[in-house]
Amino acid sequence: MLRSVRSLHIRSQTLVKGRGLANAAPKFPAQSQGHLPTSNSPLVSKLQFFNSVTSESGQIPTYRVLDGMGKLIDGAEVPDALSEDFARRLYENMQLLPTLDNLLYNVQRQGKISFYVTSYGEEATIIGSAAALAPDDEVLGQYREMGVLLWRGFGVNSVMAQCFGNQEDKSGKGRQMPMHFGSPELHFHTISSTLATQIPHAAGVGYALKRDPSRRGKNVAVVYFGEGAASEGDFHAGMLLASTIPAPTVFIARNNGFAISTPASEQFYGDGIAARGPGYGVDTVRVDGNDILAVLNAVKEARRRCLESGRAVLIEAMTYRVGHHSTSDDSFAYRGRQEVEDRKKIDNPITRFRLFMESQGWWSSDEEEELKRRLKKDVLEAFKRAEGVKRHQLKELFSDVYGGQEPWNIKEQREELASLLKKYGEVWEPWRNELGNFQDKGQELFKE
Repeated sequence: MLRSVRSLHIRSQTLVKGRGLANAAPKFPAQSQGHLPTSNSPLVSKLQFFNSVTSESGQIPTYRVLDGMGKLIDGAEVPDALSEDFARRLYENMQLLPTLDNLLYNVQRQGKISFYVTSYGEEATIIGSAAALAPDDEVLGQYREMGVLLWRGFGVNSVMAQCFGNQEDKSGKGRQMPMHFGSPELHFHTISSTLATQIPHAAGVGYALKRDPSRRGKNVAVVYFGEGAASEGDFHAGMLLASTIPAPTVFIARNNGFAISTPASEQFYGDGIAARGPGYGVDTVRVDGNDILAVLNAVKEARRRCLESGRAVLIEAMTYRVGHHSTSDDSFAYRGRQEVEDRKKIDNPITRFRLFMESQGWWSSDEEEELKRRLKKDVLEAFKRAEGVKRHQLKELFSDVYGGQEPWNIKEQREELASLLKKYGEVWEPWRNELGNFQDKGQELFKE
């Protein structure tokens, strides 16, 4: 109990020092006024409201390294690890994302996969953050973080296998929606469709890392979410847990301007997501999410602070969702087509980094054409291959759902499907055609 009170007491002192009040009223010695529990807040005689988390009573600044033309801003520092080879790897992964997006978006429109989510406009946020993490940091994504897996070596064939749900899909044996990746080997927790559930989970994962002697002080949990997800109660539950338990968890909010069809201006009245960090007593930064070098620096420093303090750190990456929310959305119903086209040209994260690389003599127009040609070829080949691979055996729908003895409800469902297959599987054409896509055409279930 004394430890908890002392911790809160110290944290209150830190917060008060970090948040100045403009035109502060006269203060009185706290000793003569009694003791305020869990607080060292100064006592004043002037009624004064405030609505800022900065000492200047202004908006939270946005950290940037490169300007819109890819030039280094005065006083900015490039990441220590940035070399020509590293920059090329960053850029290739950034270009790989729209290459995959273009093909798989059209594939969904052709009815060959059921769903897809693009990363258009958010390439710098995703790849830059991935590059700043340790390869064994635990990642909990939303559904635009495919680039984190690609950076860790997931591979284009694995992306295609998951989207098609074929027998090479190791994310979920074809039992998940497309884009719901998972990889224990790459420390990437399986994505859930339910909005924001990964946020409190990440706080728990961070706490588990802290409890593990072999990983304590070495790894962090990292959770990605949109600014719309930050309106869910799960955001506040996760932040509260990771800041007070505490747990080494890096919270990365992708503020891309829209929560499906709701613009950010209608989601919250305060100064974005970053303004919420000080309320939980965590270190917070707002970064230009279209500047990959700024993201790289910010996430690297956030990770260091997270490990050092053992508690949460919040990053708000300011970017723009150029693509539709998903293949289930038509964004031109709620924003102008010209607005999107302008964003592609004015503040394109890929273009910005390419201009920087060209200024360093690390890239050329010929290399640009060669990279695009090679990526398109690789993605198209992977697509054609995945399209021809059959799905897992149908019985895999029921296997390894739970550990230990098979529960009664799974057994009951399997028996029900087996009876339906015996009744309709060979005589009704839609079912017969669908069964042909599975490795064993459902024959194992026919034997039930």
